Amino acid sequence: MPATFKIGTLISGGGTNLQAIIDACKDGRIPGKIMFTGSDTPGVRGLDRAKQAGIATFVVDYQQIINACRDNGIAPEDLPEDFDLAEVRDKQKLMDPADDRTRFFLESRAMAEKQLLTHIRPYDIDLLVLAGFMRVLTPYFIDRINTTPRQHKIMNIHPALLPAFPGTDGYGDTFRYGCKIGGCTVHFIDYGEDTGPIIGQKAFEIKDTDTLDDVKKKGLEKEWELYPECIRKFAE
Repeated sequence: MPATFKIGTLISGGGTNLQAIIDACKDGRIPGKIMFTGSDTPGVRGLDRAKQAGIATFVVDYQQIINACRDNGIAPEDLPEDFDLAEVRDKQKLMDPADDRTRFFLESRAMAEKQLLTHIRPYDIDLLVLAGFMRVLTPYFIDRINTTPRQHKIMNIHPALLPAFPGTDGYGDTFRYGCKIGGCTVHFIDYGEDTGPIIGQKAFEIKDTDTLDDVKKKGLEKEWELYPECIRKFAE
């Protein structure tokens, strides 16, 4: 393990998982340091949490970039010089490669990811942690973080016991299906939707009297335990 294990974090909202990681670094449960917190949305609470902890922050406003692409189109010079549409389109596993919308999605996200990489690269991080980052990362970005073949460096937390209930509403899907056990999963990012190798999981009981809010509360409490444990495991 390096003398200082360097962690980067990306968020989209309130940053409760970020806070759990900040606290774990502070008290030594994670033998490392958060170098930055980036957000795709300006003004979110998670940025304030990072600033209060003395962590550098930045924003890449995805919605502004996507809106500009819709309004003005995407010129070849707007894209990263090393962006290869055919390569990225063939690697991704989320959309129909032949759909015209796939090209717009990949190109507009690559423009945002180019800005992310500009902020991230100077820190030379050992691990990138998605602490509630609600944007899909394309193969263009993933390949520029995972620079060594078969060595994953991007970690995510998902609100369900994968491989069950991938997608954006894991706790809701678990609750509506009538499961009696819910949970959360920390996994590495790959080119699919919540399909990367699993690092750790925690489960909780869902009682007959539980509401969806109860399920989400139980899940978040498990997330705050699990994420620091998995980061520590990776660091060591």
